[in-house]
This record gives sequence, structure tokens and C-alpha cells, in this order.
Amino acid sequence: MTSTHRATFGKPINTTEVSDTAFALLDEQGAVVAWTQAGEQLVGYCAGDMVGRSAALVVPSFGEAPTMSVFVEQCRARNGWSGASAVRHRDGRVLDTNLRISRVQGQDGAVRWLASMTDIGVPSGDEESGSVWGSLLDCAPIGVVVRDLELRCTWVNDVMEGHDGISADQRLGSRVTDAWSGVEAETVEAVMRQVLRGGSTKVHEYRTWLPTGLGQEHPFAASFSRLQGADGQALGVCTISVDVTESRRVRERLAVLSEAGTRLGRTLDVMQTGQELADLAVPLFADFVTVDLEQSVLCGEGAPVRVGAVGERLPVLRRAGLASIRPGAPEALWERGEAVPMPPDMPYIDVLRTDRPYLESVLDTAAVTWTAKDAERAQKIRENGMHSAMVVPIRVRRVLLGVAMFVRTENPTPFQEDDVLLAEELVGRAAVSLDNARQYCREQTAALALQRSLLPRRLRGGLAVEAVSRYLPADIDRGVGGDWFDVIPLSGARVALVVGDVVGHGINAAAKMGKLHAAVHTLSGLELPPDELLAYLDDTVQRVAEGDSDDPDQSDAAVGATCLYAVYDPVTRKCTMATAGHLPPAIIDPKGRVTFPDLPTGAPLGIGLGVPFEAVELELPEGSLLALYTDGLVETRDHDIEEGMHRLGTALAQPGSSLEELCTRAMAPVQGQAACDDASLLLVRTRSLSPTQVASWTLPSDDTTARRARNLAAGQLAEWGLQGLEDSTKLIVSELVTNAVRHSTGPIDLRLTRHQVLTVEVSDTDVCFPRTRSARAMDEKGRGLFLVSQLSRRWGTRPTPGGKVVWAEKDLDPSDWAGSSPQ
Repeated sequence: MTSTHRATFGKPINTTEVSDTAFALLDEQGAVVAWTQAGEQLVGYCAGDMVGRSAALVVPSFGEAPTMSVFVEQCRARNGWSGASAVRHRDGRVLDTNLRISRVQGQDGAVRWLASMTDIGVPSGDEESGSVWGSLLDCAPIGVVVRDLELRCTWVNDVMEGHDGISADQRLGSRVTDAWSGVEAETVEAVMRQVLRGGSTKVHEYRTWLPTGLGQEHPFAASFSRLQGADGQALGVCTISVDVTESRRVRERLAVLSEAGTRLGRTLDVMQTGQELADLAVPLFADFVTVDLEQSVLCGEGAPVRVGAVGERLPVLRRAGLASIRPGAPEALWERGEAVPMPPDMPYIDVLRTDRPYLESVLDTAAVTWTAKDAERAQKIRENGMHSAMVVPIRVRRVLLGVAMFVRTENPTPFQEDDVLLAEELVGRAAVSLDNARQYCREQTAALALQRSLLPRRLRGGLAVEAVSRYLPADIDRGVGGDWFDVIPLSGARVALVVGDVVGHGINAAAKMGKLHAAVHTLSGLELPPDELLAYLDDTVQRVAEGDSDDPDQSDAAVGATCLYAVYDPVTRKCTMATAGHLPPAIIDPKGRVTFPDLPTGAPLGIGLGVPFEAVELELPEGSLLALYTDGLVETRDHDIEEGMHRLGTALAQPGSSLEELCTRAMAPVQGQAACDDASLLLVRTRSLSPTQVASWTLPSDDTTARRARNLAAGQLAEWGLQGLEDSTKLIVSELVTNAVRHSTGPIDLRLTRHQVLTVEVSDTDVCFPRTRSARAMDEKGRGLFLVSQLSRRWGTRPTPGGKVVWAEKDLDPSDWAGSSPQ
């Protein structure tokens, strides 16, 4: 007979699922006509035991019906019957199997039944192909052909005609070479003869082009098993044919999703993740892909857009991913990073509004409304052969992240509904990675904002010091940690230098550091000596820790924090410092000599040991260098702290170098390395005020002191050319000196300092601090400090070892400043 179709016979398929399937040919009464070796392996009965006997010997359910036709009808009538059946092994065991029964016909209308049984409990050696074969044999239509020893067709089922287009009448009595011509038919018959001789099942792939088809190649898989008679000799070959088109599509989908698991989410960069999605889909799934994300996803700021809540204001989409099988992606109208406009008829709008994907299986520019109204898009579609498209929303937890568009150009197969399901699964996986990147971007934005608010943007050393700093967080991605430093202006041209370190790093350590930083700023306004400030700070830390903890006995809000606090006075060139568990500063004199002062270490903040802190006072030559740092700068995995401190001192002992150069040199050892702790450096070079900028007098405590003080102040202001401030300054001096005379017994010191402001300082031996009062209309006293506060920019007090200082400041024009420009 002449073949009406073409067929291509392929190589063997490596699968054990079909090889382990037992086949039995049964007659209408359920008696076994032929048996296979796989049947003996499954139930322990050989062909001699089974041929001629009822199949109910191994399948008890067969005995429930008089004929096979009735049995099959009973099985079909069982709602939901999946083919699962219990099989009895020769040794008495009961096996769970998948049972398939196919009706086959022979010449003259004779009927036989082919039963296939596969043990559910036996795992396949090839999981991927085995699982596909298992599902196919369970539910896919299978074609059955039984051939005799001469390879002539003796039995066939109706399904085979749908596989290769050959009717049962044409096939019965014919060999393979009668239907197929040439080498392919001879190869198939050679395989059958090999099975007849060896007995082992063979599985091959073949492809056909059916005359009624659409011209597309159709893949099938065929298994060849030897049928044995009662004497164990071969009776013929049983061929099982299964359409693997759907299984191929399943494997392709699994391959795409498997790739998604390994290629998506490798970065926390939103743009890169969008590009990963596009790169993954091309060419595995589409020929051209775009990924457009809502702009708040990209910047990490702004409220998220809820799915379906488009309203009058459309989300602003920006292109994050772009991929094509063609170099340069000529299909694209917009490049990565560009905003993507959405005309009213674009499918994007319906996708965003309904939260449902859009499928255009056949993209006809003349028939599709949104392309017909957009000439530029329509031209791109025609030029690049874009014939099928899908648009899928990218969302997670009702939050809209963007949309992805998939297009086919070279692949001739249009997208179908099952492709939409795959695209949704793929986009869903990408959405998780994008959401992680979005959340990270938001956290990073918040962390950087926190860092900017906590660390000083500009160090204000005034005329006391020149200052620069460096900060390298261990959590380099977020850029925040537990280190802090600052230069805080104080009264009388003095400055406070502070550096601290909270154990740990990252945003939690930064939040704890922020509390300490705020507390130090508040306490510095009290003008406390360094040891007293640390004592107050220690108490503050303990109270904050208790308030932040659910269990007061296990509070740890800032336990383990260290701090070094120093106050430098450019008038006396004295620096007073104390430390709470922090490393001592490095001091480099103008000649390059390096020392680390021997400071009483003190306990870290928040420990609650109750041990008082101790301060040390040093006099520094003008131009001295002070380096305040954290242990992350001097301690590494490979070097201990002492070695690191020596390295830091050597790097800074470079007279004549600028502070920026010294900072860069000191930080070089930790730059570019995987840091285990934050590293900070505050570098200051001291200055001193010229004697011409300071005037001081010691006055007796008597009734003439106030008048004399006013005259001395007026004379000094005239010498400085500040006569415009004379009246208000004399009044301030008079009030402060009068208070000192009234409340103290010893001598009184008056000091005027001209720097960025004019500072008036009055010192006495009284330890009680003055305070402003609201004087009544008839009171003769109580208005002095009120007048001082009205006449000065600010005023305050600070303790001294023998009493106190009350000070007030007056603003100066920049032209009246003396000395160097402020830092």
C-alpha cells in the first residue's frame, strides 16, 4: 500500500516508565492471550503461568464482570475512576498500579483487549521523562498495534488512525514497510525484530505530518514490547504510540520555570531584576520582551499603586527590561530608563485597570484598534514581523509593580491561552524578586536618609579647629552603621569633639546611634565637663534601654556603646577629654611626634557599673593634630589593635600634609576590603586665638566692680572698633557682674573674646546657677537675666572647678571677625 503521510523515525528515548509497564493481551472473557517479560517482573507470574488463564488471577476486579466489555463499561461508570487498581503479586503482596485498558480489533471484526499495568510505588530512574510518560499513560490517548512474527498487523485500536492517518482496514494484515517507505520503515522493522529476539522493551520517538494537519510536524513516542505465549516463545510485537506534543510543551514550560528559579533574584537592584526577566524570556519563551515598572518601584519613594486603582491618574511606567533575539532590539520604541507613554487605547491601561492579562494571538495592525490608531507602533509591528503578543501585569500582594509584554516574531506559533498561564507564572516569580528589590530599595532610601540626618553634613570647627572626617560602614550596601562623630560649637569659641561606636552595624545600630548622638548634643548644651557629661549620658542610655525593652531585666537598646568626649579651648589651648570604653585619640604635634594619651578607660555606656568617669586635661601646641577614631579603623582580622594604632599614627605623622590627604592615607588600609566593623575617623587640627582677640581682668567683689567692669569693656570695644556694640555690651556686663558680686565672695573674672561672635564671660566662686524669673510690676529686682537674654543672641552657664561661668554672646558682622575663616 502507498503511504499517504511522511514519517521520521528518531533515536531511542531514555525512559524506564514504559519499559517497566506490563502488557497483557486479553480476549473478551478476560483470559490472557499473550504476556510480556515486564508482566513477570511486576507480578511474579511468567507467560506459562498466565496465558490461557483469567486475568483475575492478578487483577481481582476483573472477576467482577462476565466480559471485558462489561468490565470496561463498569470502570467508565465509576465517577472519577483514574485507572488505579490493586494487583496481587504471586507471593501474596498487593501492589498499587495504574491500569489502562484499550480495545483493539482484528480482521473480520474480532475484538481483543490490551491491558497495561504500571507499579505506582516504583520510582522511575529518569524522573523528568518518567513523570511525563507516567502522566501520558495515565490519561493521554494511546495508539495500540499488535504485529505477528512476520510483523504484519493483527490487532489495532481506533486511536492509531488519529496518530498517523492510516485506517484500521488499511493497516490490518500490512507490514510497516507497506505504510512507510525507505530507510525509516526498515529501521522500525529492525527494532521490532530486535525486540522479538531479545525481549526487552524499546522506546523511540517518531514524527509525522498528517495529510489533514496544518503542515506542522507532530511528535510521537512509540514503545515496542515482545508478546509471549504459554511456552514463553514470542508471539509478536506490541507497539504503543503516545502523542508527546503536550508533554513537550510541559517540559518546555518546566524548563522556563526552572531557568526562572536560577536566573531571577540574583540581585537586589530593581532595574537589573527587570532586565533579568526580559533576558530569561528571550528566546526560551518569546522573541521580544519589555518590562515596564511603575516609577515608585524604581526610586523606592512614594506610595505604592494598588492594583485596579488606576482612576484618572495613570501610573508612570519606566522601562526596566528590554530583550530581543535581534541585535539592538529594533522592535523597541523606548530604551531602558525612558518613560513609556500610554495612549488611551493601549492594552496596558486595561491590564492595569482589570489586573488581568491581555492576549492578542494574531496581531493584525489593520484589525487591532490600539495599533490602528498608533501609526508609529503599527509601523514597528509591520517592520519587525510582530504577529502575536501578550501583556501581563506584574503585581504582588495587590501592589502594582508594572507590566511585561511578550511578542513573537521569528517563532511562527501564536501565543495561546496556556502560554498566558506560563507567562503569569513566570511574571509571578519575577514579581517576588522585584518586590524584594523594591523593599530593599525603600529600606536603602530610608537608611541613607537616616544616615544623612544622623551624621553631620558639615563639621563646624569655628576658629578653634579645622576638621575633616571619613566614614566607612561595614554594611556597605545600606551605608549606615553604629559609628558617629561630630564637632559641636560651645561658648567662648570652644568646641566639643566626640566619637562613638554602637556594637553591631546596619540600620538597627544606626537607630541606636541616633539616640546617643541626640543625647550628646543635648548634654553638650549644658556645658558640662567631659567626665560629668559621660556620667549623664550613661544614665540616659540605661533609661532609654529600659524603655525600649519589653523585659527591663534584658534591655539592650544601646548596651555596648563606647564614646570619647573632648573639649578644646582655643584661648588656653587646653583639651579636656574622658572616655567611656573608647580607644584614646592619636595626638600628633606640629613636628610629627605621635602620642596616645593614657586615659582612664571607663566602662562602656549602658553597662551600669556605677564607676565614675575621669577626665584628663592636656595643653596642645597650636597646629596639633587630633585623630578620634573607632576600632573598625585599627582592628582587622589579620592585625590587632596595637598594630593598627601604630599604623594609624605612622600614616598621620606627615607634617605639612593637608587634612584631606591625611584622612585618605589613614583610611587606605580598610578601603576596598570586606569590613567586619564600621570604620570612622575624625581628624582635627587645633588653632589658638591671638592674644589681641581676648581681654580678661580679675576684679574685686565690691560695690565699684560693676562700674569698673563697664568702663573696661567699653575701652576694649573701642580698641577693637566695635563701638556700635558698646551700650548693649556694657549693660550685659553690668548685669552679670552685679549678680556675681551679690552671690559670691571671692574675686570675679571678666573676659571678652572676639571671634565669630563677641563673648562676654563672668566667672565667680558661687556654684549656684542663675535662672531667669518673671518679675512683677512693683519688683525692684529679677529683671537682670531677662535683659541679658533680650540683648544677646544667646546666653548660658557652665560649671568650673571652683564655681561657674555665666556667658552671653553678641552677633558680629563677618567683617568684624578676627582670625581665620570658620570651617
